[in-house]
Amino acid sequence: MNNKITKKDLRSVFWRSFALQGAFNYEKMQNIGYAFSMEPIIKKLYSNKDDQASALTRHLALFNCTPAMTPTILGITTAMEEQYSDDSNKMDPDSINSVKAALMAPLAGVGDSLLFGTFRVIAAGIGASFAKQGSILGPILFLLLYNIPAWLLRIYGLSYGYKWGVNSLEKIQKNGVMNQIMSIVGIIGMMVVGGMVATMLPVKTTLKFSMSGATVKLQSIFNQIIPNLLPLVVTLLVFWLIRKKVSISKLTVAVLILGILLHVVGIL
Repeated sequence: MNNKITKKDLRSVFWRSFALQGAFNYEKMQNIGYAFSMEPIIKKLYSNKDDQASALTRHLALFNCTPAMTPTILGITTAMEEQYSDDSNKMDPDSINSVKAALMAPLAGVGDSLLFGTFRVIAAGIGASFAKQGSILGPILFLLLYNIPAWLLRIYGLSYGYKWGVNSLEKIQKNGVMNQIMSIVGIIGMMVVGGMVATMLPVKTTLKFSMSGATVKLQSIFNQIIPNLLPLVVTLLVFWLIRKKVSISKLTVAVLILGILLHVVGIL
């Protein structure tokens, strides 16, 4: 496969990646920023407007990752888009989003631990010690010690992500490993979604009733049956409504209003 992507194209993706959270939303999080970052690649690889639209739509799927780690995923998906655009390759385009979904959670964990849990804490400690003495080096050192590692992760992540994709994806497909990867990716994706439901959707009921002089809390019964049962029920209900083609905007408003009403009457 002849590489169509140049260093100039990758630089464009790199600079655009800084706008990743510029249109952050609670439905699909960083998806608009991700599609914006991929736009130069898509225009370079696809001359047909319909193909460009399909590719942009593909990258509007839910995405959420530490911004400094995202260029690594951008590099890999750039390589995959390049391979998919080659007529000699018959790659399932769904595998592009599947790889994104599998990578964003583990890389976010690494990025958050390194940048927010390590570099930022160390940089803040060193910067604060100088600032306490009235030195201008305080804020300067903080910005340098925190941002230099973040920039290096962005630069080398994009470069090696792209090189890894270009050099490895063709071999993986020929060896039949891609099907196994997609199976693993699907499992990981479901685990990530399940974890998000359990940790990011804290739905609990305050209902209780008396039985033989003792007060029984309904939430305790639910916890004994299945922990986080109510978040699971809410998620499955919303998913079912989405499958029934109910508008996402209407669902969002309805969930907000219903949640407030149920809290006011003492159910949640």
